[in-house]
Amino acid sequence: MNYYVYIMTNSHKNVLYTGVTSDLQKRVYEHKNHLDKGSFTAKYNVEYLIYFECTSDVKAAIEREKQIKSWSRKKKNKLVESKNPEWKDLYKEIL
Repeated sequence: MNYYVYIMTNSHKNVLYTGVTSDLQKRVYEHKNHLDKGSFTAKYNVEYLIYFECTSDVKAAIEREKQIKSWSRKKKNKLVESKNPEWKDLYKEIL
């Protein structure tokens, strides 16, 4: 099984959300459609997948998520820009 660490943002690119999941397509769909109305991503209209990485080790994925969450905004921006310099929505690429 694969596990994904991902970063999403809103249309203004001023909010970042980092998460971990075993089903990236489903999870991004849930964020995009605000299925959990009380969630952080719904509150801040976080709808764009801008970064993800994959591993088969669930513990490694959880640790990586924690690591990224602890970083400064500047360091997170650099991570996103290392693979997605235009900050385009990658959702169609995972369908």
